Amino acid sequence: MIRSDFGDIRPYTDAETVEALGRVSRHPMLPVISKYLFPDQPASTVSRMLSGIRSVEQLQTEVMMPVIDAVLEKTSAGFTCSGQEYLYALQGKRFLAVSNHRDIVMDPALIQYALHEAGLQTTEICVGSNLITSQLIEDLMRSNRMIKVTRGIGARELYLSSQNLSQFIRGHIVSGEASVWIAQREGRTKNGLDTTEQGLLKMFDMSGQGAFEENFRELNIVPMSISYEYESCDARKAREVLLRREGPYVKKKKEDLHSILTGIRQQKGHIHLEIGAPLSAEEIAAAARHDKNERYQAIRHTLDRRIIGGYRLWKTNYMAHDLLNGKTEFLEAGRYTPQDLREFEDYTAYKLGKLERRLDYGELRKIFLGIYAGPVDSFVTQFILC
Repeated sequence: MIRSDFGDIRPYTDAETVEALGRVSRHPMLPVISKYLFPDQPASTVSRMLSGIRSVEQLQTEVMMPVIDAVLEKTSAGFTCSGQEYLYALQGKRFLAVSNHRDIVMDPALIQYALHEAGLQTTEICVGSNLITSQLIEDLMRSNRMIKVTRGIGARELYLSSQNLSQFIRGHIVSGEASVWIAQREGRTKNGLDTTEQGLLKMFDMSGQGAFEENFRELNIVPMSISYEYESCDARKAREVLLRREGPYVKKKKEDLHSILTGIRQQKGHIHLEIGAPLSAEEIAAAARHDKNERYQAIRHTLDRRIIGGYRLWKTNYMAHDLLNGKTEFLEAGRYTPQDLREFEDYTAYKLGKLERRLDYGELRKIFLGIYAGPVDSFVTQFILC
């Protein structure tokens, strides 16, 4: 049975947010977080900011936007965004943003930041329940319009949970209550290849009352691509990929929390968000002409092509591709300089040198470089070889 109140997955209301922020303001870690974000201000700064909040919108405007500003100033060489005109053209209609996924927190945070800067309403965001490891994280995320996506359950429970989530997302978009963001796949991309899970598209369709074409058209699906010059948790991702080759990989307690904190504090270089045009009626109609699962395959290929096409390639991507393939193709094309390459090789050695010595350094290096080279290969496959 699908629950109608969505109490276990919905974001907090304004009243619940005020209550939650009271708990957050008393957390012993808050002064430490505050001094990291605002080193020149008293340790009570964030607690004081939270104490005056009376709504979710006020929280995002008066607290979260300054926090993201502080993170960008400390850890990036600048954030840019393009494609906002596609959202303006929707003239207030709600939409379903589907993006690639490189960082647990920064991906949705930067999308909300870009929407706010463009004078648009922020979206609700889908976050896996496996990341909600403490009351503090739950309070912060659900106060920031988080929709909880249940993970780690059996097949029957997963089916019912997917129905519930699909109904919630469609209801909020079609009613005009809110737009929604969701990553194109469960978990972050760990090999540099951005691909959409077909099961995600089936989940979108579950709650539709009409034909396939109508069900997808009314969601106003907007592809988005976020790209970091320096990949979030790059060395840790390489380590995980290598260990998964050796056998089942079991995450340690608080490993996701460590990834969240690393993603926030790590130097990111340049960051770009590309907002694409919503999937067109023609694209959806073309997919609808296929049979059964092939319809979802067609939508998936369209989304993948849009997201890959919107990914901004940085010199780190070109250098990794040349290093991995033993070539100087992009050096000769002027995509980077010899000095850039020396610095990137030093960066690679430094990051991998922090991992356990028992790990195969040669394989780690290949995986690490592959994370950066993957977007180049994806672009070539989608737009040059096809």
